[in-house]
Amino acid sequence: MIFVDQAIWPAHGRRFAHLISDASYEELHEFAARLGLPERAFHRDHYDIPDAWVDDAVAAGATVVDARELVRRLRASGLRRVKVRPRPGAEPDPTRPG
Repeated sequence: MIFVDQAIWPAHGRRFAHLISDASYEELHEFAARLGLPERAFHRDHYDIPDAWVDDAVAAGATVVDARELVRRLRASGLRRVKVRPRPGAEPDPTRPG
């Protein structure tokens, strides 16, 4: 199932929402492609979508949830990808891409 939260996240002079799947990245990418979202809008486990696109996502079948519920569903699905940040002063791991 596809979920979208409210467009409350400010960036680039506008507000953005997050679009996720609780089933697979394949489902998410297919849904995003049908909406016309560019690949650059994908960030690890979700798409950032501009506020003007939220109604289109809902019309296409996305279910609106609040941000906490969106993250809860993403974690429960096992699809959550957390950005790993190196500890201050730690040596870079040469086996991990930049």
